[in-house]
Amino acid sequence: MTLELFGSNASPYSRKLRAILRYRRIAHVWKRCVPAMAPEFADVRPKLMPMLRDTDTGQHWLDSTPMAHALEQLHEGRSILPPNEGDRFVCHLLEDMADEWVTKLMFHFRWIDDETAQQSAAWIIDDTLAGLAPAVRSGLISQIHDRQRSRMDLVGVGPANAAVIRADFTALLAALRPLAENGSWLFGTRPSLADFGLYGQLSQLVKDSLPRRQVLAEALAVESWVTVLDDASGVDGEWAPESALALAARQALLHMAARSYLPFLVANAAALENGEAEFTVVIDGQPFCQAPFAYQAKCWREIVQRWNALPESERNRLVLVLAEAGCLTFLSE
Repeated sequence: MTLELFGSNASPYSRKLRAILRYRRIAHVWKRCVPAMAPEFADVRPKLMPMLRDTDTGQHWLDSTPMAHALEQLHEGRSILPPNEGDRFVCHLLEDMADEWVTKLMFHFRWIDDETAQQSAAWIIDDTLAGLAPAVRSGLISQIHDRQRSRMDLVGVGPANAAVIRADFTALLAALRPLAENGSWLFGTRPSLADFGLYGQLSQLVKDSLPRRQVLAEALAVESWVTVLDDASGVDGEWAPESALALAARQALLHMAARSYLPFLVANAAALENGEAEFTVVIDGQPFCQAPFAYQAKCWREIVQRWNALPESERNRLVLVLAEAGCLTFLSE
């Protein structure tokens, strides 16, 4: 099997999957490319980034989380899924929060400030379409800048929701700082899928100028943590989910899920069911408004299904942890 990964350095999900391939020592070719422009995917719908392709068979995969699970089936060794079923549930919940909620933090900080937005738009173009004529490059940068900033309210990352988003970025850095300072991860001294999910979004947050200033001021070691995960092919470690560092970091992130992400998912699903064009949910005393999205309703259903599918012994083991964090009330609905 010869794998090609099509993506962009400015894409958190591309970086996430590339980091997984590197950590797991799975041979691949990295191709900086917008999939919509790649002839290999002329007949593929939808054209999402990243895309993974087996050049021997032509088979391709979409969506970073299903791709990560497919790789678990195709390649043995250096798994990123904790061996315990209950830990896998927590891992899934935290990875899902990274992909669907922490990405809002990334999008907000990238596009809310015009200077950072200009820099980011230029990076996106130069990373995947280098060598353009100056006038063409300038026009595309402006196009991306304007389009992305115009979508901020639609996806809930505009100025009206800034207080919620910025509070969660501060909480995220505080949760990860002790891990980063001790060279550890969420389930021990080897990284999990949840770590790689967070890495993908942080790979952008530690680079974009506006959030980078906060990272350097509040959690300098997180930048190094991100750098290590970018190519962790040389990292060897053990699953140690009961270590004090891992427990504390997971609990802090579960508190964040209970405060923000799970209420958001429940409100989003209800809005879709009721045919509402927009919904408002109170998060940490602040109103958070946006249009509902079907994909995030799917994410919510999968979280509940995974919880209900756990053996009773594993649910019982997690009840106190999830109740203390505030998550259990959502899973019991």
